[in-house]
Amino acid sequence: MLDKHLAELIAAGEVVERPSSAIKELIENSIDSGATAITVEIQNGGVTMMRVTDNGSGILREDIRNAFLRHATSKVAKQADLDAIGTLGFRGEALASIAAVAKVELLTKAREEEIGTHYVIEGGVEKCFEDSGCPDGTTFIIRELFYNTPARMKYLKSNTAESTAVASVVDKIALSHSDVAFSFIRDNRKTLSTSGDGNDKNCVYSVLGREFSNNSVFVKYELNGVTVEGFVTKPQAARASRGMQNFFINGRFVKTRTAMAALEEACKGMVMVGKYPGCVLHIGIPFELVDVNVHPAKIEVRFANDRPVFEAVYHGVRSALVQGDTVRQFRSDSFKPSELVDRSVVKKPFQMSQYEVQKLGRDPRIVPPSKSLEVYTSILKDPLGERKERQLPLVPRTAPTPPAPEESRRVNINIDFDEEDELTLPLLKNDKSGEAVEKEENAPSQTEGFFETDTDIPEETVSETQTQAPADEAVKDEIKPLVDVDGDRIHFVGEAFKTYIIIEKNDELVMIDKHALHERIIYEKLKREQGRKYAQYLLEPVAVPLSKAQYNGILERLDMMSESGFEIDDFGSGTVLVRSAPSFLSAYDVPATIEEMADHILEHKSNIESEYTDWLYHNIACRSAIKGGDKSSPQELIDLYLKMGEDPNYRYCPHGRPTSIVMTRYQIEKQFGRLG
Repeated sequence: MLDKHLAELIAAGEVVERPSSAIKELIENSIDSGATAITVEIQNGGVTMMRVTDNGSGILREDIRNAFLRHATSKVAKQADLDAIGTLGFRGEALASIAAVAKVELLTKAREEEIGTHYVIEGGVEKCFEDSGCPDGTTFIIRELFYNTPARMKYLKSNTAESTAVASVVDKIALSHSDVAFSFIRDNRKTLSTSGDGNDKNCVYSVLGREFSNNSVFVKYELNGVTVEGFVTKPQAARASRGMQNFFINGRFVKTRTAMAALEEACKGMVMVGKYPGCVLHIGIPFELVDVNVHPAKIEVRFANDRPVFEAVYHGVRSALVQGDTVRQFRSDSFKPSELVDRSVVKKPFQMSQYEVQKLGRDPRIVPPSKSLEVYTSILKDPLGERKERQLPLVPRTAPTPPAPEESRRVNINIDFDEEDELTLPLLKNDKSGEAVEKEENAPSQTEGFFETDTDIPEETVSETQTQAPADEAVKDEIKPLVDVDGDRIHFVGEAFKTYIIIEKNDELVMIDKHALHERIIYEKLKREQGRKYAQYLLEPVAVPLSKAQYNGILERLDMMSESGFEIDDFGSGTVLVRSAPSFLSAYDVPATIEEMADHILEHKSNIESEYTDWLYHNIACRSAIKGGDKSSPQELIDLYLKMGEDPNYRYCPHGRPTSIVMTRYQIEKQFGRLG
């Protein structure tokens, strides 16, 4: 027979793995006691001190000692109660397990009692039991966790990691009970505060932030006795991992593959491959149809029948996403653009004081005749009239004389009402002879953004100097078909499917995957010269919201991220602020890169630092390289080929795919039967 204390230490290992485990058990007890306000405070990740205070029903003095005995509970009385568990706690092991490995101090007062009780127990041994003045409710103070089990202590992570784990637990329980006001204080700094008003939307905003709240749609559905209610992110706001998927069964946070599969199946065809929707979904199911007593930490459940849960989640999410599809609503036949404008406001007569009129010297409503344009005349007369009746010209009635070749190539056209203000419109480039030449292929039109796109413009008003000639012929003339490299005759044949470069080299035909080659070139640069050399400060820092686990993973690898070219600051509340990134990477790709790096850190915790860096360089190179299907100029393609040279490292991309395929003239002619 094991010693009682030793048996308690062994049992405590199943319930209390780290500080967050103890916090979870204490918060669940507070909710079961009917608390409407709960405050959680920790110091140094919870190892030094944890405090949980609530305004619940409290513990009767006569029950305090029994509460710390193993298998002592007030939530289960008979065997039948196990078939319909409606409380978060029910085993009666949490307080005994915590008291066995920590120094616990309790202050509690039941509503029906006149005075509270102060109780202290350390390592399972009672130290103090006395009267105390305190408000209704319960306060647990836990100090020096694992002080008597040093072997357990060495498996704890850094204070930052343990603090993040506690914050994650508080966040999830706060999401599950929007009717309870939660406060979380981390090292004397409040990092979470919910109102407890019962509004799920407000709770999601407080816990997961504005971005998640604003990019989610409401879900409410019932099918076959299963209810689904909550929020799911819009398809365009899908994330690179499943870290933002939160499922709650009867108010308990759980990990359920059934609901996860239903969610992702419902988003199929709407969410890009490799992206995952986020959610906060509350699933209600009869207590007798779900078994919550299948996991030591109670984070997994077992359903009597998975099918009703799957169908309820699937149909609920699917219908919510279709109804919340703003693109579909915009294209509906019932949509009328005129309904977006308040005509009463637009038609309100212009008001100006007599003093302002005297100050300007004239009434601004009166347009000087010499500068009037039909565009402004029509708008003043009929600000909401039909566009097809306007027939607006591009230039004033009297067009200015084109400048001489030696003069400036820009001309100012006054079209405003005030004499000082001018709008400068650039003319097309002229050659030395004064004749117009073709515009650049991607150059914006002179009138782009000035007039509404669907305004009818008479063709006769367009200047003859705006005639555009084909640009492809000019480009072809600038490219030399033959390039000499180390004595080899290199001929650029072209590009197939906007993906594969085709080069004729002596008696060989070389086909190159431009994305794979460019990816390898960037990867080798980052690896050879380190990412820090290519670090570039962003015009505006990018805030990246992460799950608590992802957030912790990034904070633990800040030095590695800095060496790779990322300058990252802790922005608090699960968000990091990216101030610089490798110049190869666009600002648009920064959030996804950080999210994927965080997931990789979590999935490969045993990797050494260099492996993390190598994976990050792979990710950056893949994102910043030319993509198959992108339009590339011949000069760019030739330059890629020249950079490849004879370096054997460039024969394969970082993922192992070949960058080029070489076919000799002999092989080609053999295929066509031209030999022998």
